[in-house]
Amino acid sequence: MGEINVTGLGKAYKNYPNRWSRLKEWLLPGHAPVHQLNWVLQDINFTVNSGEAVGIVGINGAGKSTLLKMITGTSQPTTGNVSLTGRVAALLELGIGFHPDFTGRQNAYMAGQLLGYRVDDLNGLMPKIEEFAEIGRYIDLPVRVYSSGMQMRLAFSVATAIRPDILIIDEALSVGDAYFQHKSFDRIRDFREQGTTLLLVSHDKQAIQSICDRAVLLNAGKVELEGPPEKVMDYYNAMLAEKANSRLEQWEQEDGRTQTVSGTGEATVRHVYMLNAKGEQVDTINVGERVTLHVIADIHQDIPRLVFGYGIKDRLGQVMYGTNTHITDDVAYSLKQGDQVTFTITFDADLGQGSYSMQTALVSTDTHLVDNYEWRDLAFVFNVINIDKHHFAGCNWMQPDIGVSIS
Repeated sequence: MGEINVTGLGKAYKNYPNRWSRLKEWLLPGHAPVHQLNWVLQDINFTVNSGEAVGIVGINGAGKSTLLKMITGTSQPTTGNVSLTGRVAALLELGIGFHPDFTGRQNAYMAGQLLGYRVDDLNGLMPKIEEFAEIGRYIDLPVRVYSSGMQMRLAFSVATAIRPDILIIDEALSVGDAYFQHKSFDRIRDFREQGTTLLLVSHDKQAIQSICDRAVLLNAGKVELEGPPEKVMDYYNAMLAEKANSRLEQWEQEDGRTQTVSGTGEATVRHVYMLNAKGEQVDTINVGERVTLHVIADIHQDIPRLVFGYGIKDRLGQVMYGTNTHITDDVAYSLKQGDQVTFTITFDADLGQGSYSMQTALVSTDTHLVDNYEWRDLAFVFNVINIDKHHFAGCNWMQPDIGVSIS
């Protein structure tokens, strides 16, 4: 079984004031160094246990790809060490190791041998690799005529031809068509069920929250936060909008879930509650029941334009539905300090059984990245139960009309 241990890991590159300084340092090794160290990563510590899936997230330049290169051994750390147990398959930079003038089949053999496959193994695996990649006659054409999506298909098919103990994937799966992405994630889920350890770098919030047991947030070359995927992704989302005089807070609620609140504070949510058709406050409702969500916001400074956004998330933190008043053309204008605004949203709760939460946003446009007055996750938690609908699976109630004809 596979396990990853990262201890005190750091990576620095030498910066020289000019080209002659490098030569001087080489020729006079006993003298004081003339370079300065530019640290890309510092003091990274985490463990991925056997059979666990961990996601690595962070803005561009946070050090995610550098970290994976050191874990896979394609780059050496300046400090610290990495230990891996089990057979490793890695899919890092798209097409890495592929020669553009060789055919896909030839590249598959070369890439497979780099992963530790024997030629005899690859002879037997090639039909499965071709079948999964679904690139047809292109398998015998030079890789230079491939699209980026075709390269990803072939690279992923080779890397996962045999179930590895550890599977490491960078952003490569973000390239290509939706069909193959679904197919790839199905294979990843199958591997997980069979005990493969997964380390995944992705900006895809849904992928991190649906596949991973835990997430690690990198920021400025250090571990900013580590914990449940929903907690880390909520923090990451708030961090993207953080500006001067903005707060970003997290605290654990009674049910063990972590609430995240961020924003500059010109407007804040005072109270959130849900009413049923009888006007009663409820937090448990029936599948398909018509309800109204009430969100009361306080205005602390004059605001020329206020947009309210909300989203319904399942227990894993995946958004079931979300919109805002910029999209629906219900913007509030010319608000004054001391005003109180009430937003009401009436809808049929066509959701599957389970626990859900509401996230709210008070902003000036259709995104919280411009003026994030307040972003609040887990603003309201409610449960959906099935009282009078036939049994169904999934997170949405659709009430289908099914016809059957025999001829």
